[in-house]
Amino acid sequence: MSLNRRRFLVGGAQAISLSAALGSAGIYELVDVISGRRVRQALAASLPPEQHLMRSVAIINVDETGVQSNAVGAVAVVVPPLHLQMVTAKLNVGTDAATVRAAQLQLEQTIQSLEANYAPTPSGLGIVVAWGLPYFRDYVPVLSQPSSYFAAGTAYPGYLPVDQRASTKAGSTIRAILDAIQFPSDSPPSGFPGGSQVRLEGNHVAVFFRSDSLDNIAAGANAVFGTGSGQAGSLFSVTSIRKGFMGGGFTGGQSLPKQMALSGNVPGAQGIPDNAELFMGFASTQADSLGSGVIANMESIPGLTDQWPSGYFAHGTTMHLSHLFLDLQGWYNLKFKDRISEAFEPKFKTKKETQVVAEGPTQAHSLSDLQADLQKYRAIGHSESLQPTTRLGSALTDNYGNSYPKGTAIPERSDFDSLDNPFFYTADPALDGYSTTPAATLHFVVFVPTSDAFHRARLAMDGHYPDGTTLNLITRTQAGFNQFLHTTHRQNFLVPPRARRSFPLAEYL
Repeated sequence: MSLNRRRFLVGGAQAISLSAALGSAGIYELVDVISGRRVRQALAASLPPEQHLMRSVAIINVDETGVQSNAVGAVAVVVPPLHLQMVTAKLNVGTDAATVRAAQLQLEQTIQSLEANYAPTPSGLGIVVAWGLPYFRDYVPVLSQPSSYFAAGTAYPGYLPVDQRASTKAGSTIRAILDAIQFPSDSPPSGFPGGSQVRLEGNHVAVFFRSDSLDNIAAGANAVFGTGSGQAGSLFSVTSIRKGFMGGGFTGGQSLPKQMALSGNVPGAQGIPDNAELFMGFASTQADSLGSGVIANMESIPGLTDQWPSGYFAHGTTMHLSHLFLDLQGWYNLKFKDRISEAFEPKFKTKKETQVVAEGPTQAHSLSDLQADLQKYRAIGHSESLQPTTRLGSALTDNYGNSYPKGTAIPERSDFDSLDNPFFYTADPALDGYSTTPAATLHFVVFVPTSDAFHRARLAMDGHYPDGTTLNLITRTQAGFNQFLHTTHRQNFLVPPRARRSFPLAEYL
């Protein structure tokens, strides 16, 4: 199925308009065509207190090729929603207390109306409302009203949750939500689009929509960001719309990433394995490699933050959002043995068709494992580089009584492939380097208990570890597949619990 310029632009000759971007799927209509609009059956369930947790997400067993199987040695993988869309915005409301409280009520009523029609499941609609530090700085300078959580007069950032682990290390108070930073391998080699500097964004809010149905995604985006009756769009000035997809190949046949990349004439698309979950060819949703249950909540891990037992942001988390260009042509010019070594670990030996690798607690790598690999192979793999910072260093029982073995994963990733270049819609095409030519990109989304937890993991990709260890390596060529990635935008967000998702803290102004 070919992609033409008109389909990508949704009929426009210039950058797509906001109204068209909210109401149209553009090229992503192909996801429904390719997948046959497979919509999973919803299961009746009450809404969880966490926004970031979806209900009724299937877990299936697949063989090493990524095809569903119950054979011995099969690996459990999470089946993600087919459609994903992130909308970022600045606020378009006054900063006085009465106006902010009115906006809080309007947004909450809008989202509750959506939830009355769509369960937070793949067949329904998952909605996550996340707030950047600019919201708190600009709209919550001081809390005038006392509460059981805060004293009257508490000023920014005194009401934000504290990362007690980071504070202990720094010898000063470090908040659980931090501004985004740049990392050693962020600067790309020549030839990558997007420029050499990462744009650290300053959005007030980001809303994440997930569903198997494009219609449900459009309904959610229009309700929150449209400007008609019963819609909340008057509250916002949208800065970007980021659309994408993943999966679709677990039952065999060509997956969404393969077919969409071919449709977009993306360089390197022919090299993508037929049923690949993501453009890079390896499955990333192994159940044991994703944070499970409430482990990514701020309050779950004992002593990590100050939100247990009764924090205002308990049942919340933090979210990192970034955009990356992918060099698929360079990636698939590598031999398979080199790709799997860079993705996982240098000594990995497997069949050529392998796409799914077991990454459970017992397979987690320690820092000493990495040091041994670097000494022997002069390189480390992407997955192993992260594990000393993203896995539990010892067995743990969380504050809710859930037990996790050593090596359990903490981050809950929800990143997705895209043909955005860099976004489906941008309010500032020149600043964002907008192009109408489809590109292989990744919108990286991860939920972690604190921003520092993400920073630790991203620094580990470059060989820097929390105990002060720095591996002696070239960050772009000896540390996994860094050389095939280029990040253009980053921002960290605070994800409140569901009950406080709309203009958090406005009730205390």
